[in-house]
Amino acid sequence: MSIDGTVMVERRRYVRFEHEGRVRFGRVAPTVDDHTPVEVLTGDPTRTDAVGTGELLPMEVIRMLAPVVPGKIVAMGRNYADHIAETGMGTPPVPRLFFKPPSAVTGPDTEIRYPRQSHRVEYEAELAVVMGRTARNVPAADAAAYVFGYTCANDVTARDIQKADGQPSWAKAFDTFCPLGPWIVTGIDPGNLRIGAMVNGEYRQRSRTSHMLTPVADLIEYITAAVTLEPGDVILTGTPAGVGPLEPGDRVSVFIEHIGTLRNTVVSGTE
Repeated sequence: MSIDGTVMVERRRYVRFEHEGRVRFGRVAPTVDDHTPVEVLTGDPTRTDAVGTGELLPMEVIRMLAPVVPGKIVAMGRNYADHIAETGMGTPPVPRLFFKPPSAVTGPDTEIRYPRQSHRVEYEAELAVVMGRTARNVPAADAAAYVFGYTCANDVTARDIQKADGQPSWAKAFDTFCPLGPWIVTGIDPGNLRIGAMVNGEYRQRSRTSHMLTPVADLIEYITAAVTLEPGDVILTGTPAGVGPLEPGDRVSVFIEHIGTLRNTVVSGTE
């Protein structure tokens, strides 16, 4: 059961991948290695009643992509008290929301491009919520029924640009500034998951999702009172303390308990 007492669905991992020039969707067993077979699905499970085709492919022959292609990405800032403290900013009286463009999305084991306009790019480990049903005016008590699953996200930010213009959207909108993956996991309770980030093998962020000021269900209620969320849309739920700079050549990882690890390499935007 989840923390609000609702029955959780079976835990599964859903992937989006490229194989022999085709982009396809699949599902894999809860425990995954390079030889675990992926069962190919008939379509996008976040938007259709996709079923298994019976075709099996080993993980080692596919190229993993971002597990979802969102129509929109709604992101929240300042949702962990320790991160608010490290920024020196106040706690917002209501959820502080902004949008990231879908063009910012990239997948696991891809490159984050350091833009020429910025001299201070930072990582932010976040839990991402993937919607599975059209949601409008959804009360928090019913929010779990509208969620397809969860994945890891890195809300990459050009911090110098954010400080210069006083708002987050443009600083977080660059291409490759929204890595997602490696897969979507269903059947987990988002209320108390270990979350963090590593850069070049060193821990930089370590926290738990229970420290969110606005938990997932309340966030869905607040967003859908104003904006309709569609299947495949993504909510980024904020980052804990420990954010810091990235440089070309860095290897950054976001890890979340029961989901997995999202890894990306930083490269110069001039390459």
